[in-house]
Amino acid sequence: MAAPKKNENDLPDKLHVWPYLVRLEFLCSIVVMIFLTVWSITIDAPLEEAANPSKTPNPSKAPWYFLGLQDILVYFDPWFAGVVAPVLIIVGLMLIPYLDVNPKGNGYYTYTERKVAIWVYAFGFLVLWIALIIMGVFLRGPGWNLFMPWQYWDPHKVVALTNVDLPYAFGFRDYWMSSLFGGAVVIGYFVIGTGVYFFTERKALKSVGFMRMFIKINLLLIMVGIVIKIVLRLGFNIKYVWVTPWFNI
Repeated sequence: MAAPKKNENDLPDKLHVWPYLVRLEFLCSIVVMIFLTVWSITIDAPLEEAANPSKTPNPSKAPWYFLGLQDILVYFDPWFAGVVAPVLIIVGLMLIPYLDVNPKGNGYYTYTERKVAIWVYAFGFLVLWIALIIMGVFLRGPGWNLFMPWQYWDPHKVVALTNVDLPYAFGFRDYWMSSLFGGAVVIGYFVIGTGVYFFTERKALKSVGFMRMFIKINLLLIMVGIVIKIVLRLGFNIKYVWVTPWFNI
């Protein structure tokens, strides 16, 4: 006699992590390790020749996982691209459990309940990290010039670029007036962005509190600001937005 079929209502709502999840993860890790082992044995790593101090490569590229940071050096000062940006990435990831206190999605995956969180993370990871790595690997050629996939990497390519600061592009020639204009643009960007977000997300403000909301929106504005600066640099040759005697942004 055949056993009666179970319907969906008979299935348990919750399952223990052990052995159901841990067993599956362990089997997946074994399969991945076997695949990587076979792959590393059968295919040689794409290593270059031994380092020669009399013949340096053009361009000198960092390992692929650091090329995103190296490409950011084109758009920002070294103090921001090499220190501030990595610190903000690490600190921002550490603060996620404390800033995002929404219980929806904990322990299970849901897109409909966490659209904003998923899109923000996908934007930061795919656009601000993976896209910059791809650009550094495939589009940055000799002289760290930008080459399209169909272009030849000519080491003698001459690119005539006239990089100007944003205040100069708007007609400010005086040094202090340029500093004031640049500061007004940067500070106004954060003030207006924070104000608009607080005004449109008043329900979220009540649920998470002022400080969490303030830190969250400023981290988001910094992330979007990086993309804006990249567009200004590639599209309009804008070097700095805010120029001062002590720092440049």
